[in-house]
Amino acid sequence: MGDRERRVVFVTVGTTCFDALVKAVDSEEVKQALLRKGYTDLLIQMGRGTYVPSKDSGKLNLQVDHFTFSPSIADYIREASLVISHAGSGSIFETLRLGKPLIVVVNEDLMDNHQSELAEELAERNHLFCSRPQTLQETVEAMDLDALQPYMPGEAKPVVALINKFLGFPV
Repeated sequence: MGDRERRVVFVTVGTTCFDALVKAVDSEEVKQALLRKGYTDLLIQMGRGTYVPSKDSGKLNLQVDHFTFSPSIADYIREASLVISHAGSGSIFETLRLGKPLIVVVNEDLMDNHQSELAEELAERNHLFCSRPQTLQETVEAMDLDALQPYMPGEAKPVVALINKFLGFPV
């Protein structure tokens, strides 16, 4: 890599099993899309998943590594140039609070997936990009980081109200 600036993509599935996301970021197509966007490293936190991503980037000049769990992912998020995350609210809000560009990948296998509504609402407000595992490559290729709007923590109340309404709790 010489003196080329490191641009790390950090992928997190939290404590869940989200093999579809790990497989998607491990695909040659997504790795090539990340390289075309100028990213140099891919670090995957794979949680309880059974799919183990390849550390061999083949002909690609992308450094790839993975791990299962960490006591805190905050340092990984801080060091990242881009975060690709499951749709868990903790991971989403921690990344937005740290001001990092974020692609949220919705796990469509979850029943009553309120997480997709949270991700889609924040995407509509231009705080993040929302994707599915099968559309991750297209999302990476189309993303314009300059279009993202900073997330202001005071905005959580409307989002919480939306989640509570969806779950049938008093607003």
